[in-house]
Amino acid sequence: MKLVLMTQPVFFVEEDKILTSLFDEGLDNLHLYKPDSEPIYSERLLSLLAENYHKYITVHDNFYLKEEYNLHGIHVDEGVAVPQNYKGHLSRTCTRLEQLKESKRNADYVMLKYIFDSHAELIPKASFTLDELKEASRHGLIDRHVYALGGMNLETIKFARDLGFGGVVISGDLWNRFDIHQEKDYKALIEHFGKLRKAVG
Repeated sequence: MKLVLMTQPVFFVEEDKILTSLFDEGLDNLHLYKPDSEPIYSERLLSLLAENYHKYITVHDNFYLKEEYNLHGIHVDEGVAVPQNYKGHLSRTCTRLEQLKESKRNADYVMLKYIFDSHAELIPKASFTLDELKEASRHGLIDRHVYALGGMNLETIKFARDLGFGGVVISGDLWNRFDIHQEKDYKALIEHFGKLRKAVG
């Protein structure tokens, strides 16, 4: 099972240090998700990370960064078109089970959103019942090319595995362990990442 980490949607002072430590601990799939931000801030963050880690990063907007920084690939959210003539690693977001078959067709993997209640405020609750997910798994809609996004933690990872998801996307469960406005010690965050890695196997 694969482990994907989504960045905080905002930039913060210790971010490059934390990401470097996470890469050092074995993070090999980071999604750079900074909605509505100026590209220059993403460029700055990428320039602060060692070049050998760029190959583990997938970018959600400002797709030119993929080539400029030799990143792993791009991620296309619902309603966003794949850039013309793009060839390379591609992942997508999907919010409805009936879209999965089509979404998987031209993507390396698809993030199925709102699996469980989110750890973040202002984010919708789970969109699916357990029975709906089991049914989707039985029909082959959920498979190794579909990653669970929404409310993923040490407990829900087990459910995702049993349902046949190929990976999980972690966000709030990790970032909520560090106050970006007040803290500088991110040891607890790094330790928790180790537990998450162990949980996905």
